[in-house]
Amino acid sequence: MDDVSVDLAIIGSGAAAFAAAIRASGRGLSVAMIERGTLGGTCVNTGCIPSKALIAAADARHVAMDAGRFPGIAAAAGPADLRALVGGTQSLVETMRTEKYADVAEAYGWTMLTGEAAFTGTPEVPWLRVSAPDGRGVRVEARHYLVATGSAPWMPPIEGLTDVDPLTSTTAMALEEVPASLLVLGGGYVALELAQLFARLGSRVTMLVRSRLLSHEDREVSRTLEGVFADEGIRVVRRAEVTAFGRVEATGEAVATVTVRGEREEFRAERVLVATGRRPVTDGLGLAGVGVDTGPTGQIAVTDDLATANPRIWAAGDVTAHPEFVYVAAYHGAMVVDNAFGDARRTVDYNTLPRVTFTDPAVGAVGLTEKQVVAAGHRCHCAVLPLAYVPRAVVNRDTRGFIKINADADTGRILGITAVAKDAGELAAAGVHILEANLGIEDVAHRWAPYLTMAEGLKIACQAFTTDVSMLSCCAT
Repeated sequence: MDDVSVDLAIIGSGAAAFAAAIRASGRGLSVAMIERGTLGGTCVNTGCIPSKALIAAADARHVAMDAGRFPGIAAAAGPADLRALVGGTQSLVETMRTEKYADVAEAYGWTMLTGEAAFTGTPEVPWLRVSAPDGRGVRVEARHYLVATGSAPWMPPIEGLTDVDPLTSTTAMALEEVPASLLVLGGGYVALELAQLFARLGSRVTMLVRSRLLSHEDREVSRTLEGVFADEGIRVVRRAEVTAFGRVEATGEAVATVTVRGEREEFRAERVLVATGRRPVTDGLGLAGVGVDTGPTGQIAVTDDLATANPRIWAAGDVTAHPEFVYVAAYHGAMVVDNAFGDARRTVDYNTLPRVTFTDPAVGAVGLTEKQVVAAGHRCHCAVLPLAYVPRAVVNRDTRGFIKINADADTGRILGITAVAKDAGELAAAGVHILEANLGIEDVAHRWAPYLTMAEGLKIACQAFTTDVSMLSCCAT
């Protein structure tokens, strides 16, 4: 067995792993990175990059079909060639994987190992056994170890589900033909994005949702998206509990037996997409043997500074069950190095973490929802501004959505911002700075905002707290 000795050994090669490796290299530390599959992790290979590329393509087709909302414009869109579309997306993925991951690793010069990694040894003296595909073994010893193995789509234990060959967020983006009909299980951001994606590519989509769409956000978000989806022909069935799956012999369709508001119903479709969440990937790592605790879904238990129960082993990203965003994982990775090698004792503050769902219109939010404001003991002064009062939306001829400001009624301080709009993610990014600066309603209402931008809607929404919005000029200051 070959031996490798480094300062930091990392299991995984996604955002958390690369951020840690880059930070460690900048400190002059030696690094070994171990990956059992494809370099780059979920985001570049099967998550953010391919999904948003396909969503952009579906949006382009939808825009062509919807161009009639502008007088004097006519356009049309033919059937989508999914094989070509997915092929082009994979080319983009391969380019980004090379430029943003492989080339970066080569430039920094850390050790790259391919194979299955598992901890062995003792809690006091842990080390990694890496089993390469060719059968060769490598023993990796390090001063500190980082587990950044991410998460994977989760299949709920529903009778007959595996018999209908269900799609996940990963396999759905590798299809070569658009399904004629699609059942989507779930109401979170992955379910929403993929439901609209396939509907815009030509599928007849039905969503089976246990509670409501984006149930962690304000209720206005759910209501608005349900309306948008209904207009696009996407059926949303709420309070739906799927109890079993089977096949229709005559057509080969999947059939779901569902309890909807206490009544038994059946839903049929050519394919089924399961988007009911993800689970941390920790099986086979040998964590218990080196004193690392895990939770009920396999997540690694960490302290606020991302340390595990073993002082030499750390965890970062989705494997910790912290918020599943690539920018959180990258923040984690760099923070672990500072804490492990510099005794920085950094922690993570999620109070102003932005969250975005890439539907059309998109959902962007930061800070507290109205329910969370009340739960935190504040009197909520909340205002919802329909996009019909935002000049940019009017000019775009797309006023689907709103901007909502959740503020403390006693101090006027803004505690949360939610938007359903085109470029809502940009509004969430602006909202980060508003919340970080502890700005109040009056502060934002009297600050500069460029005319005919969606960000101007934040200013108008704050003005609406004290002024009848219908009385505001289209260029009010």
